[in-house]
Amino acid sequence: MNVDIGNALATVASPGISRERLERLDAQVADAHERIEAGMEHAEHGYEALNLPENVDPADIRQAVGPVTDADALITVGIGGSALGAATITDALADESDTEAIYLDNVDPDWVTGHLERIDLENAAINVVSRSGTTAETLANFLVVREAFEDAGVDWTERTIVTTGESGPLRDLSDRHDLPSLKVPDGVPGRFSALSAVGLVAAEVCGHDIDTLLEGAAAERKTLTGSLFDCPAYAYGATSYALDQRGAAINAMMPYAESLETSAEWFAQLWAESLGKDDLGQTPARALGVTDQHSQLQLYRAGPRDKLVTFVVPQEQSDRAIPDTEVDDLAYLGDSTLGELLAAEFEATEASLAAAGRPNVRIELERVDEYELGGFLYGMEAACVLAGELYGVNTFEQPAVEWAKKATRGLLGGGDFEEADAVAEKTELRIER
Repeated sequence: MNVDIGNALATVASPGISRERLERLDAQVADAHERIEAGMEHAEHGYEALNLPENVDPADIRQAVGPVTDADALITVGIGGSALGAATITDALADESDTEAIYLDNVDPDWVTGHLERIDLENAAINVVSRSGTTAETLANFLVVREAFEDAGVDWTERTIVTTGESGPLRDLSDRHDLPSLKVPDGVPGRFSALSAVGLVAAEVCGHDIDTLLEGAAAERKTLTGSLFDCPAYAYGATSYALDQRGAAINAMMPYAESLETSAEWFAQLWAESLGKDDLGQTPARALGVTDQHSQLQLYRAGPRDKLVTFVVPQEQSDRAIPDTEVDDLAYLGDSTLGELLAAEFEATEASLAAAGRPNVRIELERVDEYELGGFLYGMEAACVLAGELYGVNTFEQPAVEWAKKATRGLLGGGDFEEADAVAEKTELRIER
């Protein structure tokens, strides 16, 4: 993973960062790196995520998924960090797999039912993921999926893998039915768990090389030094932080590969849930090149100067020639390929933002494969941890999320929570037809 922050410099963009400010910021990065290194060395909560490339044993994952590697479809039941990392990997590499990866990360009844009705459940498998084993959405969907398997005459206990904590309802269920199970790693928040069993079970079932994913992550780990000028991940995290301090409060993640679209969703959770504390943090936005050049670029180039646009660009992609046409005004396309058009669209968009003085950063991957994807996931996690240190927030907690979870549980009769009582106090100003 390489990072180009040239278009975020003050000589190009407003808001932007001067070279003098970068030098001063680098001293802060050095101090933050010492704190991160200490956290990793002592396996502290959260920092332990950055040790995953050397702590995860792919052999354990392969053994657990062995009974279901023949599945035509894998239904992963999880939400947030229990699904988005896995989905990023399998979506990015989907062209290399004969197994369809399906993620039930919402409880919309029509949507869930639609998936279950179209899948051949006799040739499907279930991957249920929840650290606590009590996540309402995950448990509800799992119960629905389990019932669907039973109704179809399929023994769900022969087709289910569980990834959960050391204790809880899912752990009890796994023990009772002797299900293949893996442990959510200690000290690793869900949104940082893509490079653990949480994210790698689906990748393994879908036939992807999880050893190489971890190798790519391990290579990125070696770049973590005390200087943003030597570490792409730190360069990105520090630049994002500095631009936010100067008014770029929105970070639009815009990959230029259809297969990486889900990575923008994964990044949105990572950035929002980790850094949104104490009235601080950038708001992540999701976009896709070239699609959103036609739907969002107008705002990014001519709207408020409150955005950083982050491009993720593979340097190598497969290609396809554009056929010749008899239309004179389109004849130039016949001498090009879709890949050349995609590259031109990206370069034009990047230059367009720079010409308008709008900050943007380019993240380059050699290609979309296991090695590069592992490095990208690790690099973004390290960037987020570094940014959290610079903001001075606890990157690894999410108290605001817990409020809504308690309210939901209370509304469903799962306990007496004052958060649920607050729902009835909603202020209304209704305009009805």
